[in-house]
Amino acid sequence: MQPSDLDTKILPLSPSHAKKQNRASAPKLQNHLSAVPKSTPSKIYPQEMSKQDFSRDEQNWTQESPTNVKKSDSSEAKGLTSPVVTAAVPEKMAQEKSGADGGGAASSDIQERGFWPVLKNPNFLALWGGQVFCQLADKVYLVLMIALINSHFQMGDRTISAWVSALMMAFTIPAVLFGSLAGAFVDRWSKKIVLVGTNIWRGILVLIIPLLLWLTQNWQPIGVLPVGFVIILGVTFLVSTLTQFFAPAEQAAIPLVVKDKHLLSANSLYTTTMMASVIVGFAIGEPLLAAADRLWLLLGGNDGLGKEIVVGGSYAIAGLILLLLVTNEKPHAAEKESPHIFADLRDGLRYLGKNYRLRNALIQLIILFSVFAALTVLAVRMAEIIPSLRAEQFGFLLASGGVGIAVGAMMLGLFGQRFSYSQLSLLGSVGMVVSLIGLSVFTQQLWIALLLVMLLGIFGALVGIPMQTAIQTETPPEMRGKVFGLQNNVINIALSLPLALAGVAETFVGLQAVFLGLAAIVFLGGLLTWYVSIPDEN
Repeated sequence: MQPSDLDTKILPLSPSHAKKQNRASAPKLQNHLSAVPKSTPSKIYPQEMSKQDFSRDEQNWTQESPTNVKKSDSSEAKGLTSPVVTAAVPEKMAQEKSGADGGGAASSDIQERGFWPVLKNPNFLALWGGQVFCQLADKVYLVLMIALINSHFQMGDRTISAWVSALMMAFTIPAVLFGSLAGAFVDRWSKKIVLVGTNIWRGILVLIIPLLLWLTQNWQPIGVLPVGFVIILGVTFLVSTLTQFFAPAEQAAIPLVVKDKHLLSANSLYTTTMMASVIVGFAIGEPLLAAADRLWLLLGGNDGLGKEIVVGGSYAIAGLILLLLVTNEKPHAAEKESPHIFADLRDGLRYLGKNYRLRNALIQLIILFSVFAALTVLAVRMAEIIPSLRAEQFGFLLASGGVGIAVGAMMLGLFGQRFSYSQLSLLGSVGMVVSLIGLSVFTQQLWIALLLVMLLGIFGALVGIPMQTAIQTETPPEMRGKVFGLQNNVINIALSLPLALAGVAETFVGLQAVFLGLAAIVFLGGLLTWYVSIPDEN
């Protein structure tokens, strides 16, 4: 073997060295050291150079330095040293410089934590502002529909439950039918267009309800259902369908406008807003709509249109605020739009099957939402057996859980960056287990039950928010719509099944046994997440 061949096998030649060999008229014998770039004083003593010369020289040095050096016994025996060692000098200097400025770096690191980095992000503020009005409209929408049913279709002593059940079915069916499908479409479309368009159209649908009810007031019923009620069901179905497109687009837009290191704070703020809208929306929904009607009459309006203007206007305001959003999305190439939509769904399912961390986070979210869905049913039974409450006052228990989730989200936004997602999830799972066991024991003590439900909310936030953030960081941009669509689909199912099963289980095995069963499920889910995350932490 010629020495030049040996050089090539030990160290790849730099472009300049290869050109010199090609220009040679005859092969020249070289030793092994010829493959190593010669060190110059400028490379050995970079502190004597200006910053510009240093950066330019270091760039040339990096380009000419061999990479992927293969270790060989002969090179080690001859005491060869890779030039990569000398290239580490600038890094060492940078470390020494950063050490000298340690106080400034520490203060900068503190400023990068908490909610401040996301609150000074104008694109996140636009997304968050749209969420505030959209969430409020979502919660008050159901209150508005129930008010319309009560004023137009409720007669005599007949119960309103049948009307409301039909309304809830119209609101839930699109989530099951179109959740995954909508997510696949969201990946093909601009997130900003989806966010703005779904809110504007929901606002229009709400605002035309009074006109449609007025036009059809004398029409013959469709079967046993008044035409006006069928219109309300149809509008509710369309509003819920548009929501299935809005939800995955919103989740996919957050990583586009927020850096990965700030996603936990952004999701904490989103969760806090969502829980606040649940509490505020259901608590002030009826007084807010009544005040809107009174104000509309004072302004000279009639027919009580104030309620529709508040809800439809909130959707429209959300859409207008989201016009300020800049996502910097790259347009999809035309040739990439060819796969069928169901092929996109299969891609999303395959990706979930292969990525165990993402799949694990989704399982944790399903368990979490199942527990809180079951709690909405079990809270009614708890309010019934607690001496100082009535069954219809179960909302106090649920509101306590909502306050807990908001508190947990605030804690995560301020201090959560110091821990890994798996640590937060494990801590949250353990806390939820303890809270559920406590609820199985103290089922008739009001203040203890309120405290335990609030703790359940706090620890639930420690599970849900990090897992949602993990899904956002684990999912590539081109897959986010599909994954979030599937997530919304399975979570909607997870919210529906416990509503049917929890009451039946409580009837047969009792309240304490159901709480203990939920504690066991949460424990197993937390243990699974911790066990799977061990290889990553090692």
